[in-house]
Amino acid sequence: MDCLPLGTNRFLVYFRIRYLDSQRIRANSPGISHLDTDATTQITRPLEDNPDAQEQGYLVQIYGDDLGKRFPINPEISLGRALTNTIVLEAESVSRRHGLCYRRGRKHLLMDLGSTNGTLLNDAIIDGETELSHGDVLTIGSTVFKFIAGNNAEANYYEEIYQLTIIDGLTQIHNRRYFIEFLERELVRSARTGTPLSLVLFDVDMFKSLNDNYGHLFGDRVLKHVVRLAQPLVRREQLIARYGGDEFAVVLTDTDVDGGFQFAERLREAVEATIITGPEAEEVSTSLSLGIAQLGVNPLEPEEFIAIADQALYEAKRAGRNRAVAARPNLPTVATPHEPINIGLDTTGQQAIRAPKPS
Repeated sequence: MDCLPLGTNRFLVYFRIRYLDSQRIRANSPGISHLDTDATTQITRPLEDNPDAQEQGYLVQIYGDDLGKRFPINPEISLGRALTNTIVLEAESVSRRHGLCYRRGRKHLLMDLGSTNGTLLNDAIIDGETELSHGDVLTIGSTVFKFIAGNNAEANYYEEIYQLTIIDGLTQIHNRRYFIEFLERELVRSARTGTPLSLVLFDVDMFKSLNDNYGHLFGDRVLKHVVRLAQPLVRREQLIARYGGDEFAVVLTDTDVDGGFQFAERLREAVEATIITGPEAEEVSTSLSLGIAQLGVNPLEPEEFIAIADQALYEAKRAGRNRAVAARPNLPTVATPHEPINIGLDTTGQQAIRAPKPS
């Protein structure tokens, strides 16, 4: 089990490790002969034709307390709340003996051990023995692992570590750090080219109550459900990211405030129209509040642009939730589904100071 400090420059780490890994593979791969000018070339069978060869598999924690820790499946890993497990998960939603990952021949398998809340593989509850494939995502309680395997398992691990610096482990969309970097680039591009740029901030209404009433596992399901509804609405060159907690950000390139408002309304209506099954098979509905901002004539730093959208989100909450509020550049705002609301932007596009927004 090993872990890489995430404060290290990710690009240097990534490329240096890939280089070192390539040298290690050349020296040790069963399908590549050792380079020795004084010895006869050794011919070996390719890995895929060698029945005795076994691919190393790992679980890498991508969401939870031990972010980035790697656990080799050699030959098995037990997961649960009991201290006798290989991976101890101290959460009430985890059973004492919850799940088991193990190797059989060239296969890596996952089995739920009759846990109370089940074991999820790619967001689906497993039943019995299930074969793992490279890239599968395993969820036990609120902890998320990714399975990596293959001839380049070592390189894949360091690639996953790099992804942890830019991807949110729970929702598998970009995280706050990447969002800020992306927004900074797009602000510069928009100012240089004159193309419109809009930002949407949104969160789940009454999310704390959902967690309190139905548990944090259900809250996690709600967040992933909202992301699944939002992703098809975001174009490839745009960005959706988890900003923090239950709050998300969408950077809409080449989109003015009207287009941003239309996006927000489509997403709000989609979430409002869906029902999520609760932990006891009850039907639970939820809604979103959304704030939209467009870059005006004055250049802004990312934090300033975010503040304008966040102020619009505050007004959506204050007006009763389940609505979108758009802050137009240097102008008052409009809101739905009720009367227009003035969010107090001044002529420079800076937000008025407000108290923290409601949940």
